[in-house]
Amino acid sequence: MTPFVSIAMPCLNEEAYIETCLRSVMAQDYPADRMEILVADGMSIDATREIIQRLADEDVRIQLVDNPDRIQAAGMNRLIKASRGDVVVRMDVHCEYAPDYVRKCIEALEKSGADNAGGAQRARAKTLFQRALCAALESPLGVGGARYRGADNEGYVDTVFLGAFKRKVFETIGMYDPKAITNEDAELNQRIIESGGKVFQSRDVVVHYYPRASFQTLAKQYYKYGKGRARTLLKHKKFLSLRPAIPFLTVLGGAGLLATSPIQPVTPFAFGGYALATLAEAVRVGRKAGAAAIPVVWAIFPVLHVSHGTGFAVGLVEYAIKRDWPKEPEKLEIAGAPLLSNGTRVGAG
Repeated sequence: MTPFVSIAMPCLNEEAYIETCLRSVMAQDYPADRMEILVADGMSIDATREIIQRLADEDVRIQLVDNPDRIQAAGMNRLIKASRGDVVVRMDVHCEYAPDYVRKCIEALEKSGADNAGGAQRARAKTLFQRALCAALESPLGVGGARYRGADNEGYVDTVFLGAFKRKVFETIGMYDPKAITNEDAELNQRIIESGGKVFQSRDVVVHYYPRASFQTLAKQYYKYGKGRARTLLKHKKFLSLRPAIPFLTVLGGAGLLATSPIQPVTPFAFGGYALATLAEAVRVGRKAGAAAIPVVWAIFPVLHVSHGTGFAVGLVEYAIKRDWPKEPEKLEIAGAPLLSNGTRVGAG
């Protein structure tokens, strides 16, 4: 039987993107009578809510859910509680989805037997800066060899971009950490794997996103990423791999060298080696984006590393004090009854 799917999409002040995104979801080739579209709005103050409601009047599958907490993870939990699907497909507004995205997610789940399945985080560019950033993110120096960035990668991984979750994940492993501002997807996937579950990445699942468009917004993003990774480390007391801590270790080493530079003759050689290594990599990955992109790629590498590493350091201190995560993840109540063809559960009023 074709699984009933709940699309779960958190948003906040997305009037410029929400209609295009929702229409791409409405046009998915997955059976329309086996899918609902739930949008958690963080109490937007622009026209987002009006647009969602107008589309809901057009398509009965769309439902607007309030998210007064305004955090994506909290919004996801509200959507999961409101969902009726056997599978919950997490979606983001700032993405472009292939018409078969949902269907391919379901096929990947069934083929792999995984608890969560999705695709690679494929970047698209509109500006020179974005082209350079896309090139940097394809490099191991940019993302530390993260498998979820590789469009050709297929197999079991530690995390995927977005993802399609079997309902039992939220009933047994628990839902999202409601106070996680960033890294909430990776944290949930870590819990899945630590509990003996599996996360699968399929090259057939295609979704694109547009990365940040300036050095300033990129630095802010990766600073927040670093803080989120530190929070996850303190919460779980381990990572599934060392990769998230590499920028922090790099920044820590660089700061140590600068602090002791009068007695460290190796300092200029270390920084010079870093500059040459990142330049060589910028030339290697930046060429296909054009010669003008190479110096931008070169400048992007230290922004990624320093922002993430600094955020990680700040997060270690901040969350060691706050410790704001729940002792136990909230679990979705087990429904028990099967879904009828119209999406309602047997016995539901």
